[in-house]
Amino acid sequence: MSALPEGFQYQELTRKLGPGSPVRLTVLSIAPDARVRVTGVHGPDMTRAHTVRSLARAAGALAAVNGTYFDIHTGHGHSGYEGDPIGLYAENGRVLSEALAGRPALLLGRDDGRLTARIADVSTAGRLRGVDGARRELDGVDRVAGRVLGCGGVGGDRLATTGRPEAQPAGGLCTDPDEVVSYSADWGADTPPGPPGSTEALLAPDGTVLRTRTPAGGPLPAGGSSLYGISTGATWLLAHAEPGTRPAVSLRITRPDGQALPGPVQTAVGGSARLLRDGKPDPDADRLGHGRAPRTMAATTADGTLLLITVDGRDPGRSVGATPAEAARLLLSLGAVDAVNLDGGGSTTVVLHGRLRNRPRETEGEVVTERRVADALAVLPE
Repeated sequence: MSALPEGFQYQELTRKLGPGSPVRLTVLSIAPDARVRVTGVHGPDMTRAHTVRSLARAAGALAAVNGTYFDIHTGHGHSGYEGDPIGLYAENGRVLSEALAGRPALLLGRDDGRLTARIADVSTAGRLRGVDGARRELDGVDRVAGRVLGCGGVGGDRLATTGRPEAQPAGGLCTDPDEVVSYSADWGADTPPGPPGSTEALLAPDGTVLRTRTPAGGPLPAGGSSLYGISTGATWLLAHAEPGTRPAVSLRITRPDGQALPGPVQTAVGGSARLLRDGKPDPDADRLGHGRAPRTMAATTADGTLLLITVDGRDPGRSVGATPAEAARLLLSLGAVDAVNLDGGGSTTVVLHGRLRNRPRETEGEVVTERRVADALAVLPE
């Protein structure tokens, strides 16, 4: 194996969870002063998924693990865009997917040239303001308007199955008939076809409205973006985003109470539940159930070291996976004090120097398969 930069280490470990219950881990360890950078990466656009290995290769990464949950084609209410992250995802300081309100995330930044890594419960706050002073919430970014996978949006969400209002993150799909969603150049060449009455304001690279189209959907301006409204969202855009004007658009990562989040955030990767908080197992992990599964986790140690950990599963006699409680104990044994559960199961993947280092499987007994995912956490040479 090629030498790794100072402050960056890789380990493969086998632990015993009990009789006949081995578990295989990989650990990427990045010290605050490591001679590497850690960042989120996604493919050429956010409409398609890619393997972790291909994302790492395109970024020139030394190593990478899979990141957020995403709109997988086998999931309930799939939108047709498998590269769409579910929950918070930010890259190079830009929010490309809004948070599921209050859920935990890995936040990465740099302070005086050193890596800062922390696990925090977060939300996002989106705002629109027309040149006439009219204001409105921005409901989301780079996703199909009206569909809120995982729920926990900014308001008006209803469970697609029952129609019941749902203000908190929940499994499954929520709908919201009155939204404005922004599309960045990262989304892809074309926005989704809009329903009757929808309207889209097409923005130049400097944010000036070039024109509006009704219904919404179609090519994005070169290097530009758009604001895509349905129902009352479309009405607002027609009234307050006229061609030639430059509406103010903002989307910030905040604390769950809406207050400003301290410290720099360049990369943010949302997870499903906390596993550790202040050196103790977190009850939040109970929401994940009690089954053993492959897992990808991000954690921090007392000295600020970032750990990116995978646990293989679905491989009897070699690696059985881990329950959330077992995963928390494994993380404590590695020196972690705070940790979040990222996407797992068949998504759990780690690559190093372009080689697959774990054994991802969709189900027990199947061959090793690299699942395509929306994004990854990549370790890049400095």
